[in-house]
Amino acid sequence: MSASHLHQLIAALPLQRGAGEPLFRQLYAAIKAAILDGRMSPGMQLPPTRDFCRLLAVSRQTVLNAYALLTAEGYLDGAVGRGTFVSRDVPLPVSASAPATASGLLRPLSARGQGVVAAMRQVAFHRGPLRAFRVGMPRIDHFPFDVWNRLEARRWRRPDHHFGYSDPAGYLPLRELLCVYLKASRGVQCTPQQIVITSGSQQALFLLSTILLAPGDSAWMESPGYRGASGPLRAAGARVFPVPVDAQGLDVAYGVAHCPQAKLAYVTPSHQMPLGVSMSLPRRLALLAWAAHNKAWLVEDDYDSEYRYTGAPLASLQSLDRAGCVVYVGTLSKVLFPGLRLGYMVAPPALADALVQAKAVMDRHTAIVPQMALADFIAEGHFGRHIRRTRDSNAERRDLLVRGLARELDDQLACGPADSGLELCAYFRAGHDEETVSRAALARGIELRPLGHYADPAAGPECATPSGLLLGFAAIPPDEMAHGLQELGRILRGR
Repeated sequence: MSASHLHQLIAALPLQRGAGEPLFRQLYAAIKAAILDGRMSPGMQLPPTRDFCRLLAVSRQTVLNAYALLTAEGYLDGAVGRGTFVSRDVPLPVSASAPATASGLLRPLSARGQGVVAAMRQVAFHRGPLRAFRVGMPRIDHFPFDVWNRLEARRWRRPDHHFGYSDPAGYLPLRELLCVYLKASRGVQCTPQQIVITSGSQQALFLLSTILLAPGDSAWMESPGYRGASGPLRAAGARVFPVPVDAQGLDVAYGVAHCPQAKLAYVTPSHQMPLGVSMSLPRRLALLAWAAHNKAWLVEDDYDSEYRYTGAPLASLQSLDRAGCVVYVGTLSKVLFPGLRLGYMVAPPALADALVQAKAVMDRHTAIVPQMALADFIAEGHFGRHIRRTRDSNAERRDLLVRGLARELDDQLACGPADSGLELCAYFRAGHDEETVSRAALARGIELRPLGHYADPAAGPECATPSGLLLGFAAIPPDEMAHGLQELGRILRGR
């Protein structure tokens, strides 16, 4: 490169005077970029610092500082009396002539990567402000954030050895308290050593799918069912086998007849997602017998069992397990608030250590301060009071929705089970297209979740999902709920 071309290149280096970043850092970055993209080639001699100052109208100290940083990182070589050169050890830039993939990636994702990405494409995520009838959302304004802030602040003021790397299984005092709570509220039989704290139940489902299944293994999945669970199964390379759900829960006999070789079954026995039914005792016993006989794993997702409005919470499937085949998965997103991202697994004793090691591979351990604050929150009685308060609030809003549906839409919708959870399903009495209704509602500021969203596209006619909607109520204020019901009525009646 001629001296004149080099001077033009230097004069064109982008510097923003008055910016927050010092000029020497900007100059360092500009020269580094010119070297890496080949505009300044290995072995090229740079002008003396005084010439550099004149071309860019900067101080000599600015140039000297930039040169020093580039030399320290190996981009420049130089010595007094010899000059400054682009290092010959900097490799030539990679040619950009290779054709790009259709997605713009340097090369296609691996088959495993494509499976992981594709697995969650059908999962609906919350977007925009809260509105009727968003599903899966607890009532956050009831949470005692002032208490939580105080508990966290107390922990930050007294850091201890736990602020280093922690046990991948989770904060032991929290696991001990959860052990007591789960025994009392859900009949779960466990020790603290069987509990693994996770970053939400979604991480638990991914860990279980990854370490319990080999690519090609079959897994039963409720249909309709929670798409956030079928995603991890597919990401692990499993063959997801849809099993129908009726008024008694998962149809175990159907699964045994059509896919007896499955290595795992995912179930929501206490409150089926999305139909809201509870698995009957005969079905629970049949499922446990099949799993024990076939050495299959059962993943029990108990995502909102705290919110049962008629009688005490149902006993867990895990409490009936005598073969060590049930992994109990719980979340605190529905009880406290979703942004906390805390969940847990209760594993059979023989599986617990493997899950701890797998957890350590994924993220070493879940953030420790929220675990410590939660342990204090439980120990001081705030957890129990919060559950009682939110259960009463949810029951009131459930009653408002049920009465509103009967008053405004009884000729259009029939309510499904409404004795637990944060939402209820409503079936169309007349022929309506779910997607058409949902799009029309969204245009009017209402968020509806079609029941068809939870259906497995590969499921046969035996798994046909009834036509209807899943309506959330826990987080929806009464005025917003009333408005949503009125607008939904207009839509369904074609107004």
